[in-house]
Amino acid sequence: MAESFDPDKAARYIFQAHAGRAEYRNLPPDIAPRNVAEAYAAQAGLARLLEPREGKIAGLKIATTTKIMQQLMGIDHPCGGLIFERRVFRSPAEIRLDDHMHLVFECELAVRIGRALPKPAKPYTAAGVKPAIAAVMPAFELIEDRNADYKDAKALSMIADNCWNAGVVLGAETPFDAAVPLAGVHGSLEIDGRASGEGRTDDPLGALAWVANLAIEQGRMLEPGMIVITGSIIPTFPVRPGNRVAFTLDGFGNAELVAK
Repeated sequence: MAESFDPDKAARYIFQAHAGRAEYRNLPPDIAPRNVAEAYAAQAGLARLLEPREGKIAGLKIATTTKIMQQLMGIDHPCGGLIFERRVFRSPAEIRLDDHMHLVFECELAVRIGRALPKPAKPYTAAGVKPAIAAVMPAFELIEDRNADYKDAKALSMIADNCWNAGVVLGAETPFDAAVPLAGVHGSLEIDGRASGEGRTDDPLGALAWVANLAIEQGRMLEPGMIVITGSIIPTFPVRPGNRVAFTLDGFGNAELVAK
């Protein structure tokens, strides 16, 4: 008979790997989750280890939203991760690269939740979560990929490793106007004043609905004040010490950081 999965053992392995600044590796077969439910159980175990240092859960993220990334990781769905309160930075922020093993960044549209999204009678839809949004803002996601080989990374191990989230930098909030569409919003990236990328939001409301439903599945819910980042607009990018980085989301201002 196969041994039962121990989520806390997997979580300790990941926690210790981060503490030792080890390069990313998929979890060893003898402790790896065998399905999505076990992967999120390991993520919850990791959260219990992190919370004394990083604070309570302040928000959620969605990852692997594109078909290309899903195919690369052998899945047909997005993945979700947790954002901890001491990893939420306000723009303009100074980010110390040496505090991480290998940090990269993404540009996203973030929302702040204004009213709770408890367990619904039916799964949330984009229309169902829209009234819960209080504010919108541009954001950087900090991603601790630990020099991962993206072509070899397995989705279940990445989920267990909190989808590599190392924090967010949030720009100033814009009160949400339900008449203003969030899909197709143009975003642009500058590094040291030079244009370095651009893109458009896909379906932030759909992403928020997916995250809200995932939270319910995991025994929690989105609560007032929580932040949700809704997916990368511009391909993941690295920075070097001294770089000044600005992400502008048309109609919603910008977020800025300096790499130290």
